[in-house]
Amino acid sequence: MKKSLLSLMLGGLTIGTTEFVVMGLLPDIASDLKVSIPVAGYLISAYALGVVIGAPLIVMMARNAPPKKILMILAVMLTVFNSLAIIAPSYNFLFLSRLLAGLPHGAFFGVGAVVATRLAEKGKEGQAISIMFSGLTVANLAGVPFGTYIGHHFAWRYTFIIIAFIGLLTIAALYFWMPNLEARAKVTVKSQLQVFKKLDAWLVILITAIGTGGLFCWISYIAPLLTNVSKFSAENVSYILVLAGLGMVIGNLIGGKLTDRFSPEISIIAILLSLSVDLVLVYLFSSNQYASLILVFTTGCISFSIGSAIQILMIRTAVGSELIASASIQAAFNVGNALGAFLGGLPLVAGLNYATPNLVGVVMSICGALITVFFLQRKRKLARLQNC
Repeated sequence: MKKSLLSLMLGGLTIGTTEFVVMGLLPDIASDLKVSIPVAGYLISAYALGVVIGAPLIVMMARNAPPKKILMILAVMLTVFNSLAIIAPSYNFLFLSRLLAGLPHGAFFGVGAVVATRLAEKGKEGQAISIMFSGLTVANLAGVPFGTYIGHHFAWRYTFIIIAFIGLLTIAALYFWMPNLEARAKVTVKSQLQVFKKLDAWLVILITAIGTGGLFCWISYIAPLLTNVSKFSAENVSYILVLAGLGMVIGNLIGGKLTDRFSPEISIIAILLSLSVDLVLVYLFSSNQYASLILVFTTGCISFSIGSAIQILMIRTAVGSELIASASIQAAFNVGNALGAFLGGLPLVAGLNYATPNLVGVVMSICGALITVFFLQRKRKLARLQNC
């Protein structure tokens, strides 16, 4: 593995840990700050909102800067803003810190995805991007369970000390290992924004925002699902999350290979339909502890296999505006995060059990697959017209 890609992976580890660990710490944070679990769940939406705001804004501001410089600044922002959670005296302060921590997320992955394709061997771009995203999966394999364990057994604030430390490692790795790639030819804001005049670009954004909502309907409430429905003890949640992380590691690597072997569109359709079936099984069988453990693994595997395919699809759709387009996908992922957490929480507000958010996830995954089918049919139709 190239050290340059390893530095991107460390950034993914920082981001993945801070994004997903809150989901496992919801009961602890809610208890400490004296709010309900659904209210604490808004911290997930705050982070997602930060991504949506920061991804296009930061990339547009830094569009002509060298990639290494952009990534270094973003890594510093990640470290500083996550450190604010350590001293959060109230729920509102923590909400703001989560919003700020989300700002560099999308821009880092957006710039990182383009950089990964530039560093990759020809025909292995999907696998290069999957290496960067493997930081997210390693976070769910090790960072999130460990952070959940520390937060549950000691204090949730200690978890953010660990995140800040990983952020410092990311800064050092980028400084020493990331090559000084030249910035692309000077571009204007207007030229970058041209991508948003393309229907195809908006379709990819829509696929991401809606289709990935299935993942977030599941993972946003995984801790209370395991304790209230599967009847595991709270002490075992951090260990069970290791299964989800292992599935994500394997799924991410499989997704990268699938994207390089098949078209991104076919990969996305297959993954989203598989996820919808899996979430039905989660709803039906989570009350059985053995089935629940298997489903934690399979859901993690399927849901995290989609990242490379969507990123490659958007980069190919937005030739000439890759940075802003790639960053917008990260914003769309977090719209899916916010929608999944919010819509998935509605059945809970209505008094239904913690398995029901997965049914909302089924609908979102199927809708994402249908939009992808429309995208593919439109693409093939345009290709036929051009060949006539």
